[in-house]
Amino acid sequence: MSFLLVLLVCVLTCCGQLCQKQAVECWKSATPAVTRKKKTLAWLTLAVATLGIALLLWLWALQLLPVGVAYPMLSFNFVLMALAARYFFHETLSCRHLAGIACIVLGVALLGISL
Repeated sequence: MSFLLVLLVCVLTCCGQLCQKQAVECWKSATPAVTRKKKTLAWLTLAVATLGIALLLWLWALQLLPVGVAYPMLSFNFVLMALAARYFFHETLSCRHLAGIACIVLGVALLGISL
């Protein structure tokens, strides 16, 4: 249960970060100012909501797991962000990125196995 909770925190944090990126993309767009502001505000509101829920769930996770285990597991968020950036914003993933992702996944797996 606690590991699923940390995974949910990672997913919600990733969603919040993606909403922030989308807000910036809306702000940079060439649409009329009123439309641009409304879209940007909508994305920022969604970002704050998802990050707020993630914070509350994180506090719950800290009640269930030692911080020395829970906090390093948040690094899985780096994996989610890299993959989401590739999928949603067509950013490139170099071999170094992929090697780093593999190391993070291995580290999180080792933490999970040790409990």
